[in-house]
Amino acid sequence: MSTTSTARQDAGGPGPDTGPDGPDARGGRLGRIVRSPLGWMLTGLIGVGVVSGLTATGPGPVPVLGAVAAVAVYWLVMRHVARRSTPETARRGAGREALLGGAIGLGFVLVSVSLITAFGGYSFSWAGHGFMAVVWSAVMVQIGTAVTEELLFRGLALQALEQLWGSRAAIVITGLFFGIAHLGTPGASAWSAVAIASEAGVMLGAAFLWRRNIWFVAGLHFAWNTTEQLLGIPVSGHTSEGLFTADVHGSAVLTGGGFGLEAALVPVVLGVLLAVRMFVLARRGGRLLPRRSA
Repeated sequence: MSTTSTARQDAGGPGPDTGPDGPDARGGRLGRIVRSPLGWMLTGLIGVGVVSGLTATGPGPVPVLGAVAAVAVYWLVMRHVARRSTPETARRGAGREALLGGAIGLGFVLVSVSLITAFGGYSFSWAGHGFMAVVWSAVMVQIGTAVTEELLFRGLALQALEQLWGSRAAIVITGLFFGIAHLGTPGASAWSAVAIASEAGVMLGAAFLWRRNIWFVAGLHFAWNTTEQLLGIPVSGHTSEGLFTADVHGSAVLTGGGFGLEAALVPVVLGVLLAVRMFVLARRGGRLLPRRSA
């Protein structure tokens, strides 16, 4: 992990280049706009979003190849448009961070599902699909989803917005947009958007502020989605082949109904508690950016 000073410097982005031969002088007003936090955020969102849109539902390893391409686009935008380094995607320690995030994501889903099952909300039966085919498909799709969504929401949006308004405002805004972005999924409602914003958007934002590492939040996101899919629970309204078939019983408040686990009350409570803990750890580590004075 980076030291506190490094985290502040990298999260804060590049300083203005006001010299007569600097990039602002060469690029003029348009260059300054593009290199502003909102400018490079939008540039990156378009670039990574296009890659994700073209590869997310592709066959076999296409989603993973799309994730690799999305990381490359992210790096190009950050280095050549935002003019900042990218310690959050460093290869050194990436595996360790991904495994740590994955362990937290796996534990979060298993505890949530176990509690709902104990209250009679879920029951499971073996689906009988081919084991390797189901696992391979789930892993490929969810790697692509986790990496590209984390680059979009935490790598680009959160880091750009915290330069403008500080970490606290950035985590709230990106959390809200994360919930809104899931309104278009099957079975979505106002409650599911609030639930996603709270348990996922805010928690993943707090996780990024704590570790300042894309691989950590992508690992958490990947383990969460993959575990749900393999258990046969809809992932944000999307139902795919899993190793098990999940039968839902009782109130949608307990089970999440057709939308899946994310709309259940138990993971919302657990997610908010985790988010608070991670945010406190980020603050203690000096990894939060204050709001910039006018």
